[in-house]
Amino acid sequence: MAKASAFTVFLVGHMQWLGPVTSRRMFGGTGLFLEGLMFALIVENTLYLKADTAIRGDFDALGLPPLRYERNGRDIALSYLQAPDAALDDRDLLIDWAHRGYAAAIRAAAAKGGLKRDGVFDCAGRDVATVSV
Repeated sequence: MAKASAFTVFLVGHMQWLGPVTSRRMFGGTGLFLEGLMFALIVENTLYLKADTAIRGDFDALGLPPLRYERNGRDIALSYLQAPDAALDDRDLLIDWAHRGYAAAIRAAAAKGGLKRDGVFDCAGRDVATVSV
């Protein structure tokens, strides 16, 4: 098994404030998981967070691009958008943005019927599957 990059180790370590975050190599990068849900991807030392319509505006307001790749001559944009650079220097800001990505992952899983538990709540007691962050 390939050893995790220093960047991945750094991020996973800091994100433990969110919960028991784990990493797994995939898609030519590394997926970050919390409670079985992938909420972030690391590709070429860049952190991308899961986004949906509830939080897409937060990323767009900062001009943060989606993760893109080319397939069969077509440009494909994923629902993972680049995290702000400032979040990499500020653990509290990183946790805030990671929480948004995790909430988007929960909403996506719930929409697909893949959320098998009664609900997941944030630190304020809000059901993150139904509220925007």
